[in-house]
Amino acid sequence: MGAMNELIDADAVAGLRARLASAAPGLDFPALAHVAAGFADASLRQRTDLVSAALLADLPADYPGAAAVFRSALADPAFAGWTIWPVGETVTTLGLAQPQHFADALGLLAELTPRLTSEFPIRRLLDHDIDAALPIVQSWTTHPDPHVRRLASEGTRVFLPWAIRVPSLHARPEATVPILDALYRDESDYVRRSVANHLNDLARQNPGLVVEVASRWLAAPDENTAWVVRHGLRTLVKKAHPGALGLLGFAPVTVSVSDPVLDSPVVTLPGNLGFRFILTNDGATTERMAVDYVVHFMKSNGRQAEKVFKLAAATLAPGESVIISKRHGLRQMTTRVHYAGTHTLELQINGERHTRTDFEVVL
Repeated sequence: MGAMNELIDADAVAGLRARLASAAPGLDFPALAHVAAGFADASLRQRTDLVSAALLADLPADYPGAAAVFRSALADPAFAGWTIWPVGETVTTLGLAQPQHFADALGLLAELTPRLTSEFPIRRLLDHDIDAALPIVQSWTTHPDPHVRRLASEGTRVFLPWAIRVPSLHARPEATVPILDALYRDESDYVRRSVANHLNDLARQNPGLVVEVASRWLAAPDENTAWVVRHGLRTLVKKAHPGALGLLGFAPVTVSVSDPVLDSPVVTLPGNLGFRFILTNDGATTERMAVDYVVHFMKSNGRQAEKVFKLAAATLAPGESVIISKRHGLRQMTTRVHYAGTHTLELQINGERHTRTDFEVVL
């Protein structure tokens, strides 16, 4: 995260101060001028909070006065970049402190989002009053700017990465479906990708709802709907959810799967687990097959924990075979710590598990 932290550094803050000083000539922004001295080893999130605190110290205490400065600064195209995140957090803090301006604060976040996404600062407003916020967010689905339309979907994701959780969204997974219904055929790939990720988030809570929504979309598709649905159902497919598999045309199949041949039974980190196997359609009809593989990772407690990975899609005629190969990278990451010991590779075809092969990981 070191490089990410530097997205808000002294130069970025100096640029923000220059833009705001130009927009509000009567303000000197002394707290903003010195805030970077406290960055040191602070994370990006911590730097965001420090800059927002400085803005709150320097700006007018009333929401309308601060909002006027930000809206004036928006006239300058250079008012952009990662320092817009603390600007958005400042808008949110003032909007919550002066709730009569709640709706305007949401509107200002929509104005800011083309300069840098407002998906993080909007979360506290959603948490404060989801019922007041969602109708406003729904109105953004017809906005001419794709960044604003994407904010409607991305900002309301239940499991948005980097963002705080919004308990009311978690408790009511159906609440954001009207937003997704309005956007799944959006002309922008940027928006559609967010819709698919949002649908995938909902799949972690309510698979039945997600399959029902995806089914409705496939009944009224455009040329991009199939991709949106496939991407939105990816977690359910990995988990072998029968409704999701059936919706995508992956019915139970009669197949034979050879034991995978490993490049080596021992992988020294960092390294790659190379493997190949033969898949044969033993049925009487041509079949579509979702081919996944499962790695059962050794954990620190000496037990294994599995993770499913997508591998390929294949359509095989009766009796037809195909050789499928893969090199799976194994290296230490902040999101996955590997431990020495016996790991297991397993293959999954249309949600059904086939063959298990052990391999050793050496650190």
